Amino acid sequence: MPAGHGVRARTRDLFARPFRKKGYIPLSTYLRTFKVGDYVDVKVNGAIHKGMPHKFYHGRTGRIWNVTKRAVGVEVNKQIGNRIIRKRIHVRVEHVQQSRCAEEFKLRKKKNDELKAAAKARGETISTKRQPKGPKPGFMVEGMTLETVTPIPYDVVNDLKGGY
Repeated sequence: MPAGHGVRARTRDLFARPFRKKGYIPLSTYLRTFKVGDYVDVKVNGAIHKGMPHKFYHGRTGRIWNVTKRAVGVEVNKQIGNRIIRKRIHVRVEHVQQSRCAEEFKLRKKKNDELKAAAKARGETISTKRQPKGPKPGFMVEGMTLETVTPIPYDVVNDLKGGY
């Protein structure tokens, strides 16, 4: 019998519900607010068969381009050959969760705005560019007193008797 090439082929473990996470879907899943432009992670919930994306998109991060009643449109990059294509898919809200990929960027942007405002109040300009960490500063190694070590001649007779 030939190998199957169905839509859900080889997803037994991929779409399986985690340990102690089986059963009903929490209502917070449906009460989340998604907006156009948000980054979301596609994480397939195997208990919900409707609106399930293909296994390729499981674990991918994309940007919302459309919001409907029960689903969101997600734009995901897909490498095909030597090019990357932006694929637009509709996925039900049970299969997506808010991504934390832009969290650090938003915090850095907020901090930079505060630094710029403080610098403007002082009447100076500052650079908010991230600089690479430079080499470690130099230091002096304290000199130790030299100790001359001389080798002991090997004595075969005493070694056979059991050492010195």
